[in-house]
Amino acid sequence: MSREIIVAARHGGPHPEGNFRLRQAIERAKAAGVPNDNIKRAIAKGAGADGGDGLEELRYEGYGPGGVAVLIRALTDNRNRTAGDLRAVFTKFGGNLGETGCVGWMFDERGQILVPDEEGSVSEDELMMVALEAGALDVISHGDAFEILTEPADLEKVQEAILAAGFALGSSEVADVPSNLQEITDPDLARKVLRMMERLDDLDDVQRVAANYDLAESLSEELSAV
Repeated sequence: MSREIIVAARHGGPHPEGNFRLRQAIERAKAAGVPNDNIKRAIAKGAGADGGDGLEELRYEGYGPGGVAVLIRALTDNRNRTAGDLRAVFTKFGGNLGETGCVGWMFDERGQILVPDEEGSVSEDELMMVALEAGALDVISHGDAFEILTEPADLEKVQEAILAAGFALGSSEVADVPSNLQEITDPDLARKVLRMMERLDDLDDVQRVAANYDLAESLSEELSAV
């Protein structure tokens, strides 16, 4: 989280009110309990103090168990270390780290907003009208939540419109959204994929991980222990 703050401050300036990416990074860090002093130091590094320029934003691609496509965004000060750590995880779970472009074409970078609807009280028509008028690309119902997709540059504008209309916000971020999903019905394969994703996400250099798997509803009980 500190690395994301550093890069956001470096690219958009150290002032959250004028830097949406930085504002989002700070909000996520605070929600996760990152101390304010750590946040301030990360902003200072991003602004040019104390070696913040050593971080690079890199993209890695590969195939996980069962041929699942995996796209990884990383922030690192050591390319060799990051590639080695990622390769070790892919190998452990029967996948392989591939060349740039091997799966990237299966993903679109999108702004992604989730509006919770566990009580079924959200008006889909009203939410869709507000989101689309603000520039959203699509509104998708997932039963207990709505997913709103935008161009990355339009994420802030659409988010503000949704909040202004009185809807609750579950999350808001830029994500890599797969264009096609690969359904997984085998519980053993599903466990392996989920554990690999968790292991990748735990790596310090990894900022976000996306994959094109879709777990069959019949797997819910089998995977409850994962």
